[in-house]
Amino acid sequence: QVQLVESGGGLVQAGGSLRLSCAVSGKIFRLNAMNWYCQAPGKQRELVATITSSGSTYYADSVKGRFTISRDNAKNTMYMQMNSLKPEDTAVYTCNAIVETLLYGPRNCWGQGTQVTVSS
Repeated sequence: QVQLVESGGGLVQAGGSLRLSCAVSGKIFRLNAMNWYCQAPGKQRELVATITSSGSTYYADSVKGRFTISRDNAKNTMYMQMNSLKPEDTAVYTCNAIVETLLYGPRNCWGQGTQVTVSS
């Protein structure tokens, strides 16, 4: 019923930029905190950035100063602007959101991921 769909990934050269989007659809009563995770081949998934419903943000040390997370509550969409990309940023980026419906309390929902590849 509730779906999260990422977009905006692709192949860029080191130093380039990408803008990821995560669109949430369904019968949403309230969209709470939203997060971006990344998972590189052979590595565990790790948290990249978080944005609360009020706009407070958190960034992993590895991306602080280069990535910017934001959200458009009217569109139920989260974004992450990725600048000064490095080869080590190469990973599948997945969005996550805490979603409330009218029938159930908060649920932790995940998207399918979008591939980001940074060449040297």
